[in-house]
Amino acid sequence: MCPAFEVGLVFAGCCSNVFFLELLARKHPGCGNIVTFAQFLFIAVEGFLFEADLGRKPPAIPIRNYVIMVTMFFTVSVNNYALNLNIAMPLHMIFRCGSLIANMILGIIILKKRYSIFKYTSIALVSVGIFICTFMSAKQVTSQSSSSENDGFQAFAWWLLGTGALTFALLMSARMGIFQETLYKQSGKHSKEALFYNHALPLPGFIFLASDIFDHAVLFNKSELYQVPVLGMTMPIMWFYLLMNVITQYVCIWGLFILTTECASLTVTLVVTLRKFVSLIFSILYFQNPFTLWHWLGTLFVFIGTLMYTEVWNNLGTTKRQPQKDDKQN
Repeated sequence: MCPAFEVGLVFAGCCSNVFFLELLARKHPGCGNIVTFAQFLFIAVEGFLFEADLGRKPPAIPIRNYVIMVTMFFTVSVNNYALNLNIAMPLHMIFRCGSLIANMILGIIILKKRYSIFKYTSIALVSVGIFICTFMSAKQVTSQSSSSENDGFQAFAWWLLGTGALTFALLMSARMGIFQETLYKQSGKHSKEALFYNHALPLPGFIFLASDIFDHAVLFNKSELYQVPVLGMTMPIMWFYLLMNVITQYVCIWGLFILTTECASLTVTLVVTLRKFVSLIFSILYFQNPFTLWHWLGTLFVFIGTLMYTEVWNNLGTTKRQPQKDDKQN
């Protein structure tokens, strides 16, 4: 069985991370870049101190491979920018559940995998669910915009660009997963090392986003003051939200890292799926995000399809990893 403490870390860390991200995005919708930069910087510094041993420990995997991986990882990570483009947080979370679709498509194209009818059906459910939620969100964007036809078109155009950014991030994330799978087969698994280099090497790339990051740092400084509980210190509330987002992001990644080493990948997928569902429900109830019956139907399709894909009900009683019989390579 998976350790309950680590499962708790994933739920507490990841759900809290989404909560603080939404607090940030609701106040300053364009803050995605400064959030991503802060997360990268924190994990890179921690990795430099404890994993790279202040740069004295050479990497087990050649740097040139990390450069390729980092290019893809950086592209995926800046999908927080989609929050700038009229994308609501619930749609952001639901859309990212479509990683199964992207993984299957690229797995068929690149790895020549073949799947059972059961898995194709599950992916169809996920696709339908995401389509319903996306379509209904598009209708809300146009209806909530100004009565001016030009304003309505502009809002829809930004929303369309946002969904395009999320789609690109899904495909790039799936491609990165395939690259990592191939790389780890060749060089062995070095997940914590990869975590460090994936966050440290892209840092120079934030130079191109420096103006936006600086502008939001100024806005954060101007936010109302907040007295931090227990510590008793006072700081602008937006910096407090960002600090908590970074810390909870690290707790989330740490918990997932431990789970992937001690539990079957199927169990990890189930934990992550349930965590996303809890985050979604909390976002809707606490922040009162608009969510119609159609959205609920689409969400139900997404999560049923995800659980079908992982074949949870056939594996709940197993304690060790079983090979996938239906994923065959030519």
